[in-house]
Amino acid sequence: MSQDPNINPNLKHKGPIRVELKAGQKISWCTCGYSAKDPFCDGAHRECPTMLRSFKFESDQDKTVALCGCKRTGNPPFCDGSHVNPAN
Repeated sequence: MSQDPNINPNLKHKGPIRVELKAGQKISWCTCGYSAKDPFCDGAHRECPTMLRSFKFESDQDKTVALCGCKRTGNPPFCDGSHVNPAN
């Protein structure tokens, strides 16, 4: 079965990526997997074969979070354990 890059991201990470966020920090989380700054978007989706776009959010407080690295989360941008069972 081939991967359709329009709907399936390029997977660099198999698990969560822990990052420190500051209150009020605006984030663009990479959904395509082509960013050189993954898990953050660098605009690479504009030059790659994908229709995926970044997921923008703002941190409500200073905290450490686990951002999804496999891009399969059902709770973007946070890891929900989807990497454990990639068939889903």
